[in-house]
Amino acid sequence: MYCSSVQIRNAWNEKKTAAQNLKDMGLAFDPNLTLPVRKQTPQIPGSEEEAEASQGLVIKPYVIKELEAEASLPGKDTKSLSRDTIEYVQYMIREHSDNYKAMARDEKNYYQDTPKQIRRKVELYKRFHPEQYNAFIASLKGQKMDTS
Repeated sequence: MYCSSVQIRNAWNEKKTAAQNLKDMGLAFDPNLTLPVRKQTPQIPGSEEEAEASQGLVIKPYVIKELEAEASLPGKDTKSLSRDTIEYVQYMIREHSDNYKAMARDEKNYYQDTPKQIRRKVELYKRFHPEQYNAFIASLKGQKMDTS
């Protein structure tokens, strides 16, 4: 059995069924049985029809605690730009510095981006890769000084 969750994988017992393993961990195998859909008719409090979620004996409560701890951690910021977009922005800055109208007329502007669209791409590059952008600008300044 493969599971991407390390906690579930470590607590898994190969001799038990999936339903038994999940029940031991306090997890639901079938959510329809765990949280039944309520009927549309109003129920009288205290009636026998009022069903609560079945709470069996949890043999491995540490799995739930570890999963909750992992879920409470802040998520990774995976926002990035494609390598092609980075190269495109670097080329445009190298050729036209901050003249977005000239960038829009450049023959390498294959997607016919408007000056505003190009400006947004440059701003995204600055925001998502600030160290790389600063190093790129510094290298451009170094190249201009060498050619002077």
